[in-house]
Amino acid sequence: MEYDDPEYGAAPGTPRPTAASTAPHPASADLAASARIGEMVGAVVTAGLDAVALSAAALARLPGGDLREAVTAAVAALPGLGPLRLADRYGLHRLTAVWLHTRPSPATTAAYLADLTGYLRWCAGQRLDPLRAYRADLDLWATTLAERYAPATVARKLAVVSSWYGYLLAHEVATRNPLAGLDRPALDRDTSATVSLSRAEAADFLAAAGADARPRALRTAALLGLMLTEGLRVAEVCGADIADLGHHRGYRTLTVRRKGGKTRAYPLAPPIAAAVDDYLDDRAACGGTPRERLAGPLFVTEPSGPHPGGKRLDRWGITKLIRRIARQARIPAAAQLSPHSLRHSFATLALDAGTALRDVQDAMGHADPRTTRRYDRSRYQLDRHPAQRILAYLTDA
Repeated sequence: MEYDDPEYGAAPGTPRPTAASTAPHPASADLAASARIGEMVGAVVTAGLDAVALSAAALARLPGGDLREAVTAAVAALPGLGPLRLADRYGLHRLTAVWLHTRPSPATTAAYLADLTGYLRWCAGQRLDPLRAYRADLDLWATTLAERYAPATVARKLAVVSSWYGYLLAHEVATRNPLAGLDRPALDRDTSATVSLSRAEAADFLAAAGADARPRALRTAALLGLMLTEGLRVAEVCGADIADLGHHRGYRTLTVRRKGGKTRAYPLAPPIAAAVDDYLDDRAACGGTPRERLAGPLFVTEPSGPHPGGKRLDRWGITKLIRRIARQARIPAAAQLSPHSLRHSFATLALDAGTALRDVQDAMGHADPRTTRRYDRSRYQLDRHPAQRILAYLTDA
């Protein structure tokens, strides 16, 4: 890669990361391309990766060049990768940036970046060069993960890091993949551990959302109603813009970006469409903007203390909102709920309401019908368990 390569590099004068690196970086004369990367590297190092809007929603909205810059900045701040030489076409930093940028979607890029960051931080804590790691080291890391995460999460993290090593191995930067042959967690493909809402709990949840305190009431009702009745992924909701709203064949629609970069228009139920429009009307009025000129993210943060609000809502903000509303609705499992809980509830409630499994599969964007059937089996394992009948049988004896 030459110094004028526009894809993966930084401009002369780019500050060198310090806090997030385990090795000193060379002079900035080794860097190339956009000066914006320098600012992004500094922000990543100062605030930490999780605080710099390198989320799936943020990455999804970046133009191609900006996405490359964001990924490059993040890779420049990764620990344990040695001296920063982005001008080396087949160097460790540049190959890692290319590997991340060529994932199927920005959401996948963000997830892979987070998992790789966690692994490299663990290596730094162990004083382990990731290119010198052996299977025994990865066995230890996997054991550490198993103490903190569910088997499915552990399996995903191992798969991500294995993919990274495989990419480096293909370019002869790594001499081996230490995860080759590593025992992976056994996963139960027939059930889901996600906590979901019953019919009564879902009704109470929506009622509590509609009764939320102003100025958040309209946003809360629109956001949570949309997630529960459409079964959208949290990244799809966070990445949605006002411009994605439309009309088609008499329906109010929302077009979202799904896994793999595909788009899909979802019809909004009339009460949900009205809630979304009420929220946007109020937001425009509060901002002194004509409704037709209101633009930007569909859901934004509200003013709070010194924070002016107006930023794209992220998954953590949504998670906290879901749990707060669930507590107000007196749902016992409030502390365990997540954005995926609403997606899971959508599937089970739709099936309970008599929706065909194929239609639920299509609405959720599942390529494999077996994925959708997991939700079906989960609800039947509870609803059809004989415990209640046995108790009634013994009571009537």
